[in-house]
This record gives sequence, structure tokens and C-alpha cells, in this order.
Amino acid sequence: MNVEEGKAYNLVMHIRSLESVELTASLTCSNGSQNLASNSVRETNLSTWTKVELQLLAQGTCRTSRLELTTRKRGVIWLDQVSLMPSETYKGHGFRKELMYMLLDLKPRFLRFPGGCFVEGNWLKNAFRWKETIGPWEERAGHYGDVWHYWTDDGLGYYELLQLAEDLGATPVWVLNIGMSHHDAVNGTMLAPFVKDAIDSLEFAKGSDKSTWGSVRATMGHPEPFPLKYVALGNEDCAPFKLIYRENYPMFYNAIKEAYPDIQIISNCDGSSGPLDHPADLYDYHIYENASTVFLKKNEFERTSRNGPKIFVSEYAVNGEDAGNGSLLASLAEAAFLIGLEKNSDVVQMACYAPLFVNDNDRVWNPDAIVFNSWQQYGTPSYWMQTYFRESSGAMIHPIMISSSYSDLLAASAITWQDAENTFLRVKIVNFGPNAVNLTISSSGLQAGVDTAKSTVTVLTSSNLLDENSFSEPNKVVPVTSELPNAAEQMQVLHLPYSICSFDLALV
Repeated sequence: MNVEEGKAYNLVMHIRSLESVELTASLTCSNGSQNLASNSVRETNLSTWTKVELQLLAQGTCRTSRLELTTRKRGVIWLDQVSLMPSETYKGHGFRKELMYMLLDLKPRFLRFPGGCFVEGNWLKNAFRWKETIGPWEERAGHYGDVWHYWTDDGLGYYELLQLAEDLGATPVWVLNIGMSHHDAVNGTMLAPFVKDAIDSLEFAKGSDKSTWGSVRATMGHPEPFPLKYVALGNEDCAPFKLIYRENYPMFYNAIKEAYPDIQIISNCDGSSGPLDHPADLYDYHIYENASTVFLKKNEFERTSRNGPKIFVSEYAVNGEDAGNGSLLASLAEAAFLIGLEKNSDVVQMACYAPLFVNDNDRVWNPDAIVFNSWQQYGTPSYWMQTYFRESSGAMIHPIMISSSYSDLLAASAITWQDAENTFLRVKIVNFGPNAVNLTISSSGLQAGVDTAKSTVTVLTSSNLLDENSFSEPNKVVPVTSELPNAAEQMQVLHLPYSICSFDLALV
């Protein structure tokens, strides 16, 4: 564990012993070279399980420290639910501040949770069951996440995820299990408990503090309802070989709409190439492909019907050899894809990259947006690519014309957006080719002049299209912003090969 000098760490543990207990809790460096902090427990009556809390103040720094519990007294001591947490976390809710600041820098508008395959499990017995993840932490049984192969104590449960969305100022998107896992499923009368769990989960989030499940939420410290608006029914469950999805779906849809008609329901079935055969407010679209395929998907939704449910691109990323652990090439293709979504935002309502985080000590899936270990973190190029789109939500699409002989390898869009002081025209262009390109950018109808002094250009590129960031080089591939002295409604620019450029023209 990472322990830093001058910081306090809160230790919680549950102890039982038929004899008096003299126990010392210490933070030591893993090589045994240093005792960083210690505190002691001396109790005579621990015959029943007793919660013990200590604070450890670090007198030194060690990136690979460990918690040691020692005693010099012979006897038998039972320990359970041992937790060591920094005393300072984001808003006091247990999340590392540095990781939360990276999320906030993306200006997230929603948070989809508790995951995708994590919701289903390989087997239903290991699916995420929200009722087992609420209440006092020490009373949560935990479960084995058999898709990603780790045990979770469910300390990060349904309540904490709703709270995280609130802390980020993001709308929660709740993914429900509808009686299906990767390898087994239930239907008919056996489905009733799953439907009831779904309705109860909405009462927990949205119900009054006098309702059955709303009162549980209030007891946990949040008497006000959470603004839950979106519910996804399943995750990737509408595959051709999963016929039971269409059987189960209406049971949940009808029950939820009857109890909570304001809830927007998301179907797993893709309606981009033809109408759905069931009601939905939105439908899921997932894409994990190589870079060339994702780049070409920039035009995916131009022929999609403008009638019916909206599109929720709830998982997108380049993966495979193109992506590595998060490459420049991957981010370029993803940026072109997002530009396509932006230009079709009349039908695409939401989009999010996946996965969001990866612990470098347990890399099961590559790539990911944010990589961390016990004390460091960095954004992959795909993370930095998303900063180009953080002002897009709520912005206005603006018509532009790009003149170039390499148009097949380009993707471009423009928006007008505002910060606290200025209005900007932002022109985003991806060059997915190996050649520098001379471009003429023409915009009209701005109804304002261009202030060259406040205009900038931001470029994301690198010397090798497979370059990645790392703990040793966290800023190898990051956006670089410079002045744009030739900013104008019509301007000539040189666009570097394999790069993303954002031209921000300040309007006056």
C-alpha cells in the first residue's frame, strides 16, 4: 500500500476473543526497513464481535507498505472485516482525490454503473445483487466477480455508486440484471424476484424517506432521493443466441413504466439499422474493434432513422494490437468515431468510453482510459482524446467546410460553446493518414468577429502512432495548446499526420 508521511490512515477491524487482547497495528515498509506508524488496542471484553477503530499517523513514506497486526500475548484472536483507508478522500466518500479530479476534468454528464459483464456474471449466482451491497459495510457478504476473476467485498455498492454520480455532478445510469448471465438464465415465474428487485432498487434511489427502501437510503445518510432517470435492462443480452432476452424484457419494461413512468429505459437491442420490435426510450450500441474499423464507423448513424428511440453508445473503444495498452492510433480512430456521433447528435443522446479505470497490478482488459497503482495515475491517449469533447454536451453544431485532397482520411466537426467569459467556435479535425495535410477551413454565419489574441489550437500527436503513456512517461502523448495568430472565418492550416487538432476561435 502507499503510505505518505504526515497523512493519517483509518483502520477499522472487527475483533473477537475469549481473553483480553493486546494488539499493535503497524504500517511498515515491505522490506522491513522502517516502521511508519503504530497504534495499540488493549481490551478486556471482546467475547462478542466488536468494532475497533484506530488512526495511524505516518512518520515516513513508503510506496510498498503493509499493515501488520502483532501481539506478544499468547491466545486466540478472531479478526474479520479489516479495512485501512486514507483519512482524506474525495468528499469523504472513499475515492482517491487524484482519480476523481481526472474524471472531473472530463466534465462527465452521466455515470453508467455498476458495469457491464459485472452485472450479469458468468453464472447468476455471481451476478451483482444490489440488496447485498447496501447497509453497514461489515454486514455485506461480498461476492465473487467470476467474469473478471476477483472477490469484491461490495464496499463499493449501489448506494456508493449513486453517491459517486452525485459527487461528480453526473446523472446515474443504472444497469439492471434481468435474470440473465453469460451461461444461465431464468424466465417465467422464476423471474418475479428479479422484477421485484428492480422495482425495489428504484424505490431505494427515488422513493421518499418514508418508503420501505427509501427509508433504508435515508438511514445510510441520504434522505433526499437520487435523480435516477435512466435504467438499462441487461448488458449485451440481445444477442441472436439469447432469445430469452425478448421474453424477459417486457416483464421489466411494463413493471418499471407502471411504477415509475418518468424512467427512461434502455434496450440492449441495436436499432441503428432497423426498428426495434419492442418499446424503449433508448437502445445500447457497443463497439470494440481495430482502429481502421472504428475510424470508418464515423458515418455509422447517418442513415439511422430519426424516429423512435435514441442511441446510447455505452461502450466504445479500439482494442487489439492497434490499441496495445492505450495508443495514439486508438485515440485517433475513437476521436473520428466521436466526431461522427457529434454530427448525428439528433439521434445519439449519450456516449461513454469503456473501461474507465484499470489497476496496473491486475490488467485483465486493455486498453482503459485511466491507469493507476497504489500511488500513481495517468491518462491513456484515449483519455486525453476525450478532453476535446468535454464542451460538446449542450453545445450547438455549426456548419463548416474543409477543403482537402485527403478527405477520406479526415473527420471533422464544429461546435459553438461558451466558457465563463467568451464564446468559441471549436473546429475538431482528425487526420488518420501518414501525410501532413494542407487544409482550408471555412465557416460562415458566426454573427461575430474572431479575436485572434484569445484563439488557440490544441494538437494531440506523437512521433510514433503506437506511442503510449506510462508511469515513467505519463505525458508522452498529451494535448499541446498554442496560440493561433491566423484565426479567421476562413483560414489555411497545416494538419500534422496522425493527429487530432482543435481550433478554438474566440468570437467577439
